[in-house]
Amino acid sequence: MTTKYVNAVISEANNDGSLPVLEGALGPSAVDIQSLYSRHGLLAFDPGFRSTASCKSAITFVDGDKGILLYRGYPIEELAEHSDFIEVAYLLMNGELPTVLQRAQLDLAIGSHNLLHEQVLSFYRGFRRDAHPMAVMVGVVGALSAFYHDVMNIRDANDRYTAAIRLIAKMPMLAAASYTYSIGRPMRYPNNKVDYPSNFLQMMFGSPVQEYVVDPVLARALDVIFTLHADHEQNASTSTVRLAASSGANPFACIAAGIASLWGPAHGGANEAVLKMLMEIDSVENIAKAIARAKDKNDSFRLMGFGHRIYKNFDPRSRVIQTQAKKVLAHLGKDDPLLDIAMRLEEIALKDEYFIERKLYPNVDFYSGILLRAMGFPMNMFTAVFAVARTAGWVSHWLELQGESHGIDRPRQLYVGPTLRHYSKNK
Repeated sequence: MTTKYVNAVISEANNDGSLPVLEGALGPSAVDIQSLYSRHGLLAFDPGFRSTASCKSAITFVDGDKGILLYRGYPIEELAEHSDFIEVAYLLMNGELPTVLQRAQLDLAIGSHNLLHEQVLSFYRGFRRDAHPMAVMVGVVGALSAFYHDVMNIRDANDRYTAAIRLIAKMPMLAAASYTYSIGRPMRYPNNKVDYPSNFLQMMFGSPVQEYVVDPVLARALDVIFTLHADHEQNASTSTVRLAASSGANPFACIAAGIASLWGPAHGGANEAVLKMLMEIDSVENIAKAIARAKDKNDSFRLMGFGHRIYKNFDPRSRVIQTQAKKVLAHLGKDDPLLDIAMRLEEIALKDEYFIERKLYPNVDFYSGILLRAMGFPMNMFTAVFAVARTAGWVSHWLELQGESHGIDRPRQLYVGPTLRHYSKNK
């Protein structure tokens, strides 16, 4: 494959065949290359879409250089402190925070749709007990499309919104059932007398033979986790949802595709990888050795939870999650040595020129695993918790895409295979 360089003149005018520049509300401008092939006979080559805006969106803004994350214009730190997940879900879906009446209506709608069909519950018995919860969730969420297909018209705005509410409402029971099934405990039903995070906790950890009293500190910490993970712009799983949705696929199938993408250790499974890394380091005394190994190109060891594809500054969510981890551990009277290792590791790394030059700062995954473990979640449920939260963002992008008319997404490729050749039988 040969490489040649083409000088392209980009201006606001399009009369001469040049490419227009589009301005967003925040962040960098974008070159509109939709006519690049038809006008110039060229394709844009951008593996991984690192420099490509795949869509216009009004939902979430991320400035990785400045460490800013906004949901519909609201800083994530403010929402985590003053709001709650259901209010944030409404904000993401509708563009504005709900009124008192709108919030009450949303709570009522979630309570009306949070049960799973009894036939859906029977699907769980088809999985091995040791199946990863994410494997179960991919299958069961996709199967919901068989239950809500004929009764839903995605061309109808009301039906679309009902589908979005159904997904947010059912996801806690879906995730909790994948855990209780794996340990051989009966599945618990939702309790509409408690809030969304409390409901998830009682379905996860409650027993049918005794009342489960939700710890309000843990419920609040889980609500913050949900809020911090609700959306994050055009990440791998969100882009997967939008790509699937562009074909007109059933929304439950689209979200199942997002769950599959989220499952990867480079995405939703990163906090589990961080916890395993901290366990491998084992003690504060081994941190220097671990940092030296991370710098060694010939060593496979990596400091997980440092750096981010987008953030070249502090992930604004990381400080919030660190505070919650400390609060929960203090409340429970626990002294987790992994938190001590994590905090000391962060302190040393942030003074090291190697990390400073490469702008490697702790991200949200660095502390979220410690917090989830303190709350009693097993490691294989970490990504499932993430999926419960991110459903709010996925359905918001799904709803937003339905209002567009650009047709099915169809990325192109730079072909590097054999040129034309003709078939002949081997002699």
